Amino acid sequence: MIETKDDEVLKGNVHTSVLLHEVIEGLAVKNGETFVDMTTNGGGHSSVVCPLLGEKGMLIGIDADANALAKAKEKLSECRATIHLVPENFRNISAVLKELGIEKVDKVLFDLGLSSNELENSGRGFSFQKDEPLLMTFSNDPSKVTFTAEDIVNTWDEENIATILSGYGEERFAKRIAERIVEARGMQKIHTTKELVGIIQLAVPGWYRSARKIHFATKTFQALRMAVNDEIRALEEALNSSWEALSPGGRIAIISFHSTEDRLVKKFFKEKAKEGEGILITKKPIVPSEEELKSNKRARSAKLRIIEKSL
Repeated sequence: MIETKDDEVLKGNVHTSVLLHEVIEGLAVKNGETFVDMTTNGGGHSSVVCPLLGEKGMLIGIDADANALAKAKEKLSECRATIHLVPENFRNISAVLKELGIEKVDKVLFDLGLSSNELENSGRGFSFQKDEPLLMTFSNDPSKVTFTAEDIVNTWDEENIATILSGYGEERFAKRIAERIVEARGMQKIHTTKELVGIIQLAVPGWYRSARKIHFATKTFQALRMAVNDEIRALEEALNSSWEALSPGGRIAIISFHSTEDRLVKKFFKEKAKEGEGILITKKPIVPSEEELKSNKRARSAKLRIIEKSL
């Protein structure tokens, strides 16, 4: 386990920023480097990385949610490194770097998990435990939102809905849920998370609703969110672009929470290693310790993979 100069900061983030110690240790951030946090959110990981960068270092924080970046700005207020916080989707990392006049970066972090703040306070329908509009978009700027979860459940045909619930959510009752969604919208348009949870509840068996470790609506909500934000293709684009921008000897660390995402990352890293372009720092993914899982149940499916670009 590593130690940092600001142990209190580390302790304050370890329960919410998944695999924090492992990320910091694996990235091996050095003084004067350029670090890119591709999913900055409230600045949990970045606030611990920042002291390691020093005055000559640079931190670039990217997030589609401008409100999240505002929170990160507060948390990074004492950081001595040069900071650029950019409200943008990480798939556009190349454009972000070009705008900033930066050609190469040294360390890159992706934390692909949904933050507690997004789940509980966004008001955009990420949580099935709240009654909110069915938006599920990462952007909090209405002018940038052209497609929502409400569009999917009210306009997509049954087969396509079932396909994303099965593919992105790995939902075993995808067909039954899709059928029930189409049936329900035929009577009344579906607008809210509460309405959708009620539909899912009627679609799945009783044992599935009660005798499970996770909520019966979890996988459906996950699948809709991934579809709305085009998360898999965005990750593919961001992986390629960040690799291209990475300096020789630089490292990319990725925390994934979904098997589809992890397979994509694993394949990308293995291909780079096979081609002699990269060195796998993690031969197998790093997972949370029992101690972390006790304090942060949302970390249960997290997997961390790290690669270094060859010289």
